[in-house]
Amino acid sequence: MTGRYTLKVLVDFAAAHSLRDYPGDCARLHGHNWKVEVEVEARELDALGMGVDFKTIRRAAREVTDALDHRYLNELPAFETLNPTAENIAAHLFRELAARLNDERVRVSAVTVWETERACVRYSEDPTAP
Repeated sequence: MTGRYTLKVLVDFAAAHSLRDYPGDCARLHGHNWKVEVEVEARELDALGMGVDFKTIRRAAREVTDALDHRYLNELPAFETLNPTAENIAAHLFRELAARLNDERVRVSAVTVWETERACVRYSEDPTAP
């Protein structure tokens, strides 16, 4: 049986958004202190015995979330037409992180975005799907 390591880091950012066409208060401008959990999977370790250095994951996560930090998400290119829901933010972060971190040994397996202390969404993709 092949082993698998899942490494996680947690970063955060503050940003505002408004949900287009939402039938309630969230249609108005409001903000959150978002928490982002990044999960990276490794099936083998490097010469040091690491899947990937936590610093590498954290640096990539900070690069991606810094682009959202203290911004009005609706005005960013990624969300000009796409509603900046927690689901769409999670998918956006996943793809940005995968572009930075995925290689022959490791891959981003999931991104969880916490909109509040009690509400989150976890996004992942099937690595075998085309």
